Amino acid sequence: VSHQRTDWISIHGRICQLLLPVLGLQPCFHSETDRKHGKEQLLRRQESLIAVTLSTAQGFVWAGKPLEAIPAALQALRFSSRVFGSGSLQLVPVYLLLAEASTGTGRLRQAAKYLSQARWIVLQTPDCSAALQSKLHRGLGLFSIAEGNLDQALYHLANDVYLATAEFGLNSVEVSGGYFHMANIFFRQNEMDAANSLYTEV
Repeated sequence: VSHQRTDWISIHGRICQLLLPVLGLQPCFHSETDRKHGKEQLLRRQESLIAVTLSTAQGFVWAGKPLEAIPAALQALRFSSRVFGSGSLQLVPVYLLLAEASTGTGRLRQAAKYLSQARWIVLQTPDCSAALQSKLHRGLGLFSIAEGNLDQALYHLANDVYLATAEFGLNSVEVSGGYFHMANIFFRQNEMDAANSLYTEV
């Protein structure tokens, strides 16, 4: 019952009306034009579901409610896999979000599995953008912080900064997150000069 309540609060209360046209029986079309139009309409509905579930999950993570984020993120993964395929780059942000939410609930083993999935997809895609690789390294860095492996976290966050700089430029807002998390690590290690320098950069 508690799982159903969490699931309903998280996402099903928002998408229940959207599910029937997507998961229910599809109409039988008599012409090629109608079939094409029906497929396009179904794809738009599925993409709309992905957008709603992903933004809902992200909102819960930002609000500090990782447990509520997980059902929404799992729905985003379900529909993203159906629309784009199980090895698509479009699944990487969903896996990273699931990893962040799982880490937030203390489920580090599950978070590691999601990060492995994201990493595998990126490794299998030679033309993966630097922006997405940057997000992957930030996720790996935050996970390493949760594990207490600060040296590994600094390695991933440095890669995050490098890749974000390559994609967006040296003074872009996208770079500031990596600097911020690195500064927090140096602060924890009582290396105040490095921490203050990075906070200033942010």
